Amino acid sequence: MLQVAINGYGTIGKRVADAVRQQPDMEVLGVAKTRPNFEAETAIEKGFALYAAVEEREELFAEAGLEIAGPVEDLVADADVVVDATPSGIGAQNKELYEEYDTPALYQGGEDADLTDVSFNARSNFEDAVDADHVRVVSCNTTGLSRVIAPLREAYGVEKVRATLVRRGGDPGQTSRGPINDILPNPVTIPSHHGPDVETIFTDLDIDTLGMKVPATLMHMHSLNVTLEEEVDAADVRELFADESRLFLIPERMDIDGSGKLKEYALDAGRPRGDIWENCIWEESVSTVGRDCYLFQGIHQESDVVPENVDAVRAVTGAADAEESIETTNETLGIGF
Repeated sequence: MLQVAINGYGTIGKRVADAVRQQPDMEVLGVAKTRPNFEAETAIEKGFALYAAVEEREELFAEAGLEIAGPVEDLVADADVVVDATPSGIGAQNKELYEEYDTPALYQGGEDADLTDVSFNARSNFEDAVDADHVRVVSCNTTGLSRVIAPLREAYGVEKVRATLVRRGGDPGQTSRGPINDILPNPVTIPSHHGPDVETIFTDLDIDTLGMKVPATLMHMHSLNVTLEEEVDAADVRELFADESRLFLIPERMDIDGSGKLKEYALDAGRPRGDIWENCIWEESVSTVGRDCYLFQGIHQESDVVPENVDAVRAVTGAADAEESIETTNETLGIGF
């Protein structure tokens, strides 16, 4: 059993911990927090060993009545791989710790691409991360774009991608984020960081991205225009997407017209936390005009990278190939509505 450490038990870390626990070839060795809060208490209630990420704050856990298993250094030393799910920029600070104990580490998309050996998306470049020491699991938006681009490149070839990303202002629990009553070009310059980030997965891809922020918390929304290398019928593109396990084609009959109903559907379907690990593509939005393909997709920013982290664990440890890992992750998490 692969012993997996989770350094950072917040929005992503707690979801990755739950996902790792469901894998037949992995165990959660422990999770690390910088301070006691409701998530730290929940971790202990779930039976995860809790470690202190900051030595100077160990006494805060005792004062809160939370028993810790030790410092984060002990957790890293004993782990086969570390998933760093700390806030952007902290992973870079933690890299020296992981190198000290010679423990392979996964970082999240908020870190700079040049921090690691490779940027990772399971569908697109799993093999590039095999036996790597430091791997960056790309962001929620880059994950969503990569999952669509990969099959289009393989089936038809891609000449150009143009994507407009309408991004949520913050996650539901991020009370300090905004905007509250505004629509922001973010950034106002072109491209947004998402295009160059996708190019860390597809190094020869021509892609332009624009970003916006809106007063919403549920999901991101992408508007895509992909110029293909050949003319193709929209029905063929829909069929191509239907064969992709992490793309959910929303049928018109379901009357899901936005993020709110998508989240409601996920909750009704029994998804933990209402998570949606798949890209959600409105089937009727998939259209073609000549070589241009158009679509709308929703991306659940809190969860679409979770299965990617699980697959990355197997990649860096050489525990499985891409097909086997993706199949196992999908089956254990219940991916596919």
